[in-house]
Amino acid sequence: MSWTDERVELLKKLWMEGLSASQIAGELGEGVTRNAVIGKVHRLKLTGRAKPATSTARPRAANRAPRRSSGGSAGGVRRRPSVTTNVIGATALKAEVSTEILNEVDALREQELFIPVEERLTLLQLTEKTCKWPIGDPLAEDFYFCGRDSKEDAPYCEFHSRKAYHQMDKRKR
Repeated sequence: MSWTDERVELLKKLWMEGLSASQIAGELGEGVTRNAVIGKVHRLKLTGRAKPATSTARPRAANRAPRRSSGGSAGGVRRRPSVTTNVIGATALKAEVSTEILNEVDALREQELFIPVEERLTLLQLTEKTCKWPIGDPLAEDFYFCGRDSKEDAPYCEFHSRKAYHQMDKRKR
């Protein structure tokens, strides 16, 4: 495909009329693609085009379902609090946060198995049969691993396995 003078003039004319790159490619034919049209328009530094004659605004869906994020962590269940908003126009009138979910998240964060100092393990002391759940900040001096007996085919003890591997609610599947 080569850009002849006639093709370039037709491209300029159609561009100024407000046709899309796909429509122009269709008009030019003979292997001209949308991307070829866009490239040529940029090389010609064409600007200022008319609005398309057939532009119709697409209706927006009034009640779209919100997107769900799948945010979780190995340290326990992390759910975002459910927020209910009543909206009139562009003004949010009230936000109600589910206190049940907030209490559950706080309880999971605070809940940790107490490991006596003499049973705490360092990285070098871990074996195949010990729980490898890290506790604390790895850069701090008081960082340690759980060290309890781990489940047969898991890296964690019973307690930390429940925190690490939880089943999804049937409602969310």
